[in-house]
Amino acid sequence: MCGICGDITFDGTSADLSAVNRMTAAMSSRGPDSDGVVAYGRVAFGHRRLSIIDLSACGAQPMVDSELGLTLVFNGCIYNYHELRAELQYAGYGFFSTADSEVVIKAYHRWGPRCVERFKGMFAFAIADRDTGVVALARDRLGIKPLYLAEAAGRLRFASTIRALLRGGDVDTDIDRHALHHYMTFHSVVPAPRTIYQGVRKLPPATVRVIAPDGTHEDTVYWNPVFSRQPERSSWSARDWQHAVLDALRTAVDRRMVADVPVGVLLSGGIDSSLVVALLAERGQTELETFSIGFDSAGGESGDEYQYSDLVADTFGTEHHRIHIDSSRLVPAVAPTIAAMSEPMVSHDCVAFYLLSEEVSKSVKVVQSGQGADEILAGYDWYPPLASVARNQVTDAYAKVFFDRTHDDIRALLAPDFHLDRDVSYDFVAAHQEAAGADSAVDAALRLDTTVMLVDDPVKRVDNMTMAWGLEARVPFLDHDFVELAATCPPELKLASGGKGVLKDAARTLLPAEVIDRTKGYFPVPGIRHLHGEVLDLVRESLTNKAARQRGLYQPKAVEVMLAAPNDQRTTLGSNALWQLAVLEMWLQAMES
Repeated sequence: MCGICGDITFDGTSADLSAVNRMTAAMSSRGPDSDGVVAYGRVAFGHRRLSIIDLSACGAQPMVDSELGLTLVFNGCIYNYHELRAELQYAGYGFFSTADSEVVIKAYHRWGPRCVERFKGMFAFAIADRDTGVVALARDRLGIKPLYLAEAAGRLRFASTIRALLRGGDVDTDIDRHALHHYMTFHSVVPAPRTIYQGVRKLPPATVRVIAPDGTHEDTVYWNPVFSRQPERSSWSARDWQHAVLDALRTAVDRRMVADVPVGVLLSGGIDSSLVVALLAERGQTELETFSIGFDSAGGESGDEYQYSDLVADTFGTEHHRIHIDSSRLVPAVAPTIAAMSEPMVSHDCVAFYLLSEEVSKSVKVVQSGQGADEILAGYDWYPPLASVARNQVTDAYAKVFFDRTHDDIRALLAPDFHLDRDVSYDFVAAHQEAAGADSAVDAALRLDTTVMLVDDPVKRVDNMTMAWGLEARVPFLDHDFVELAATCPPELKLASGGKGVLKDAARTLLPAEVIDRTKGYFPVPGIRHLHGEVLDLVRESLTNKAARQRGLYQPKAVEVMLAAPNDQRTTLGSNALWQLAVLEMWLQAMES
């Protein structure tokens, strides 16, 4: 896992090496082990390295293959790189390292931009061809690794974080009103290619962009999962599906053990992370380190789920770490957590992930996480109400159970300068859900959540918070083979048993019943869900200080009402509505500092 950046010019000038140096320095936490910059005329690349595979200098980046004329910066991990390397060696390619990044170079030379179709992993990369002047940018199928872009006259810059782009300079930081509408409606999700800044875009997941020397480009979307029933599986029984899902997950977990350093597990005590531990134990993994976090209780809400994580750790004999966060650490962590976000995210558990990652990084450099299972296998409570909805009515029903606010609510909250005449968020969701390739209303909702919401909320949250401490997180439930299989599973099997039914039934041979049948939990951070004391003071200051007043995002009266009763207004999904406003303003102020 790393941080990548670059500057590419199209007007005959040389790339700005000083800007690339600034961008590289801004990503030090993503790659604390080493850094590097290379420049060739109109192209300059920068890289921060977190050494996971081939720890020697041979695996350093930017990686230059002088013989092939290719230069690469790469962030992520190609889990099947051993198999690809063997195939490329058979084709006559020689290797100077044992790194997966070199496999990307050779694969690109042999198969061109379509090489990404052969990769099983998470990645964002840029590769420059010395002889043709072409630069290719690519992102993995589920957007696990980020890639942000800033265009200006005669130039394109890219980086793993928005902060890095801002440090490079010359970025339009006016608020994108469409993105703001999405943030306020779609639970802080801003779908690609937009971001909250007009001058910053993000390469969509499953996309390769090939950029010619004159700046023109062509995008290829190389993956689009189908959420419909497949004829070859029409005769499968519920048990057949259980076996298939468990086998696919078993393969996904096994793939994610490839590393030249130890791999741990973030163990919340829920079924998803517990199943990862069980499958690792099944394959004979010993001395596995597991980590769980807890907070002090607040507002009548428990701050930990140790009883479940302890049970799993005891069952499989892991070296378990209970990480308890005293309330005194919560407030000081809010500002750095928000500063670590590549984009503002409303989820209360960002602070939990940030503090957990800080502690875990002291023990291991790589962890597996259960993130993503709820979106892939219908584990959330907004899916069951859609089961009886007609396919052509899905967006109305989905908006009622998921959207944070109506279009009219947003107009009442935002200052007039940020109003839009139409409900762009509803239009976006409707266009996505109406497209072919999803059989039922549940399928259409799952496709949206898998390919959009998951990418720009849970996945981004895990990447940002772990990489703030130089920790690589791997997510087996987002193995694309697993996702493709789950997408074709009948919705009723996923909705069974309160959600994720097919997974729960498959897990009964491996996990204690108490873990499988428990009420769904979350990273509990009650001190933020229930705003009071110092956290509330921080929220109030951020929404009323000079920077907030000058920006003028919100109607002052609306903010006053919310501050007077800070815990009364909740979004549809139960988030603190005031916190959502404050996070955006705090994030904008952090980016300006």
